[in-house]
Amino acid sequence: MRFRPTNVLLVLLLAATASADDEFAVCLAGLQQQALDAGVAEPLVMALVPGLERQARVLELDRQQPEFVQTFAQYLDARVTPARIERGRVLYRQHRDFLRQLTREYGVPGQYLIAFWGLETNFGSYLGRMPTLDSLATLACDARRSEFFSAEFIAALQLLQREELDPAQMRGSWAGAVGHTQFMPTSYLRYAVDGDGDGTVDLWRSEQDALASGANLLRQLGWQPDLRWGREVQLQRDFPFELAGPATRKPQAEWAQLGVRRADGAALDETDEQASVLLPAGYAGPAFLVYDNFDVIMHWNRSESYGISVGHLADRITGEAGLRRPPPANQQPLSRQEIEALQTQLNRLGFAAGDEDGLLGPATRAALATFQRNNGLVADGYPDRDSLEKIQQTRDQ
Repeated sequence: MRFRPTNVLLVLLLAATASADDEFAVCLAGLQQQALDAGVAEPLVMALVPGLERQARVLELDRQQPEFVQTFAQYLDARVTPARIERGRVLYRQHRDFLRQLTREYGVPGQYLIAFWGLETNFGSYLGRMPTLDSLATLACDARRSEFFSAEFIAALQLLQREELDPAQMRGSWAGAVGHTQFMPTSYLRYAVDGDGDGTVDLWRSEQDALASGANLLRQLGWQPDLRWGREVQLQRDFPFELAGPATRKPQAEWAQLGVRRADGAALDETDEQASVLLPAGYAGPAFLVYDNFDVIMHWNRSESYGISVGHLADRITGEAGLRRPPPANQQPLSRQEIEALQTQLNRLGFAAGDEDGLLGPATRAALATFQRNNGLVADGYPDRDSLEKIQQTRDQ
């Protein structure tokens, strides 16, 4: 019997799927034992873990996170929209008294809590439908971040046990985050609080629980009262762009001496507050001076684009204007494969770009900035077309 090419592909696909399912079953057995060792009740473990299913869609989404496949303009414009700003202002007024109470207790201004709420679930309009335990088990059994998600999986079982939750209703994002403010299970266990005073902590059904828990999380992570997240700033033409990035921290007074000014052109106060300059769209886009509270925001989500979006949305909710220098709309995102190729080329040329993982992280941007400076380009660490073409030319020489 001769197989047609389509039949051969189908057989290979089925074989690969069977292999993946077998590996998942073995992994589940390991997770089951970890849960028992962590003190999760055996009846709960045995009732839930063996029946979990591998979620192929979760792995697809893990490889397509918007922070990595969108330009800053695309990311910001999709999240800080006129409708979201207006809805945020309505909810800020609606919850004003409760938010003031949270600010007194935790030191976190209410506009940030509303901004997190807006970015995470569009103010509770979409909490996610993925089965949390299945999603976390799938990610725990994937080699890329197995240790992290194994811990989250165990925490989810502990949460079910502690709060006596219904497993069928435990649904959220593909990555296992749950509730109005999308807490990971470990954060739920450590930081979630009873905001509405009903004796339970329910981040799915109680907006006040979710907002209070967000405030508690930020305080525990080191939020500094009376300090901004950051601000848009102006840079002079002769600014040393190689200093941009989270790795370089200076007192605001030193940035002012380097010509950094407020977005409206006014002088910065020469304070001792530590800050970094970020250029999420390169020198052609907006510049931001970010403070210690930005680092706290980044603990919620490690994407710089996310952190800036939270801060900017919070500013807009309280009536501040939009960006004076919007990011260029014509920039094109690089795929993970293109970023991986960039990292490979930089490493081969002697510029330490770090792991060739397809993620445009600090090491890759620092290596690119060094290459740019050595080749007479603006050393902002942003992979614009001029830089990519110059790398190609250098490699081909």
